[in-house]
Amino acid sequence: MKYLRRFTIAALLTITAAGYALADVTLLNASYDPTRELYQEFNGAFARYWQSRTGEAVTIRQSHAGSGKQARAVIDGLSADVVTLALAYDIDAIAARGRLLANWQTRLPHNASPYTSTIVFLVRKGNPKQIRDWSDLVKPGVEIITPNPKTSGGARWNYLAAWGYALKQPGATDAKARDFVGKLYRNVKVLDSGARAATTTFAERGIGDVLITWENEAWLAAKELDPNKFQIVTPSVSILAEPPVSVVDKVVDKRGTRKVATAYLEYLYSPAGQEIIARHYYRPVDQAVLAKHAGQFTTLKLFTVGELFGGWQKVQKTHFSDGAIFDQIYQSNL
Repeated sequence: MKYLRRFTIAALLTITAAGYALADVTLLNASYDPTRELYQEFNGAFARYWQSRTGEAVTIRQSHAGSGKQARAVIDGLSADVVTLALAYDIDAIAARGRLLANWQTRLPHNASPYTSTIVFLVRKGNPKQIRDWSDLVKPGVEIITPNPKTSGGARWNYLAAWGYALKQPGATDAKARDFVGKLYRNVKVLDSGARAATTTFAERGIGDVLITWENEAWLAAKELDPNKFQIVTPSVSILAEPPVSVVDKVVDKRGTRKVATAYLEYLYSPAGQEIIARHYYRPVDQAVLAKHAGQFTTLKLFTVGELFGGWQKVQKTHFSDGAIFDQIYQSNL
């Protein structure tokens, strides 16, 4: 995808150039796929802020992959000073291995989520399959692109958004929701490893009728690509996605970077940080900044993981662990 290649090359050039500078501090942020452009801008803004405040130069390096893959990499020894992942379970998994403190979610406002998002659809211009809501995704002949929930945090949000929609229907039961989600996955044409790979499959390779994706990813694709090729469809109801952040205690204490790593995450909550967040189509938690950008965010009914599913620990065990419901659905569709 042209716009993705441009951003990737720019990011590499930024990192390469920074490598020749005499930086006083270097941080590594392990993040999930669709945040590349957000943190490219944010990192520069924070570096300028930190140097003006302390006189200390800081270089931030980025690592991107599916959220589940990133959590596994940190558990296996990736020396990330901070993690900015797609969902709380992935950071909980890191904490369970002793890499950061179990109370990590209480250390920053809004349960350590400096922005939110939701799940929407990206379709081809004119919406030839007339996709308006989740119910349209299970119709015969509709080809869906979505990532794999076993590796992608965004994919888990997609799956739960569909399940929650089914639970919100009159006469809903868990059995009916499972049947609905099973039908949806029978229409999945490609199950990519991450959200950005799924965007590439849909937009660059031209596969599928609809991409289920993050709201911010849909807007980025629609804006950066030919606006005459794609349009966004917002369903009647979706999930409140809350991507969280944390320092990795074992790493920052070993490297002596706790102060700057903590300030880096706190700067996400600053007015300047929240403005950058809004510019990249994430929903700011600062209500004043959110109100300023309200026109770009469609109002829709949102439910939470806690409300419908009992929290991420229960969700992971019930739906995404080996042999759990997603595996059962996927195997039955083969």
